[in-house]
Amino acid sequence: MKGLASMLLCLGVTLLPLVAVAHELDPGYLELAVQQERQWHVRFRVPDVSGLPMSLRAQLPEGCVDSGRPPPRFDGRGWVSAWITFCPEGIAGGEVAIDGLESTRTDTLVRYELEPGRTQMRRLTNAEPRFTVPADPGLARIFSSYVALGVTHILEGVDHLLFVFALLLLVRKHMRLFWAVTAFTAAHSLTLAAASLGWLNVATPPVEAVIALSIVFLAYELTLPPRARDPFAERYPWIVSFTFGLIHGLGFAGALREIGLPEDDIPLALLSFNVGVELGQILFIALVLVLGTIAQRLFPVLRRQAGALSRVAGYGIGTVATFWVIERAAMF
Repeated sequence: MKGLASMLLCLGVTLLPLVAVAHELDPGYLELAVQQERQWHVRFRVPDVSGLPMSLRAQLPEGCVDSGRPPPRFDGRGWVSAWITFCPEGIAGGEVAIDGLESTRTDTLVRYELEPGRTQMRRLTNAEPRFTVPADPGLARIFSSYVALGVTHILEGVDHLLFVFALLLLVRKHMRLFWAVTAFTAAHSLTLAAASLGWLNVATPPVEAVIALSIVFLAYELTLPPRARDPFAERYPWIVSFTFGLIHGLGFAGALREIGLPEDDIPLALLSFNVGVELGQILFIALVLVLGTIAQRLFPVLRRQAGALSRVAGYGIGTVATFWVIERAAMF
């Protein structure tokens, strides 16, 4: 199983820096924040494609009158424009759409307010590029929206998945692997909640750099023969995964702060997002294990070469993670 996973992802690992800068796969972002009665501040961010903004246009509910849409400016990652719109009938019951989204591979996160402080979220995709703003989204809609956001975030978070993948390669015994993954989950759930609720506040760049360092640590252990590895990490991997899980939870919280939480339903949204993160993580682990089992049966030689392949994967993972450490440290 471990040999297969190493072989399948070894090539992909070497291409991760290219994936990390694939701006055209970044999500778009549309925010409608109430300024005063019947007036909204609109902020629209679209991904960068070869130095130009992706061809997307925000369509607001019928009857809304814009004060004028300025040309977008590049913020280092995407193209942002902002303006004021006046909606005499409000936006509840109106349709919000992203024209051009249906012909892309990305999605757009819509954050809107029906009244000050009552934030709601909706994710639009190429299959569903429009939606009608509900007067009351209801608990079911909030739950499903934030679960989907959690799943999307973890599956698009290459660094978090790479940490979990390295953990799968490093921990050989199934019971120890179970407790290590459980400890990682418990730890990042704690800091995700604490940071999202404002009880813990840590700057994002150092958090992202330490997340990359946690991957370097696991990658280094993978490059060593089993007898030369840190005996503490080998015997108590759940302590290591719990410690690093606390840092990864701060990374999840940073993403959730950007998304925003509905003022009246913070506990439900927080729980839903965390459920989505866990579902995405379970899907990834299950996929790796299933593919590993299948390949091991098809190619028994992978079992005999598991150690060598894991070390090769360790060097690949470590190279990418070190690149991230340098890149993120430069953002301090």
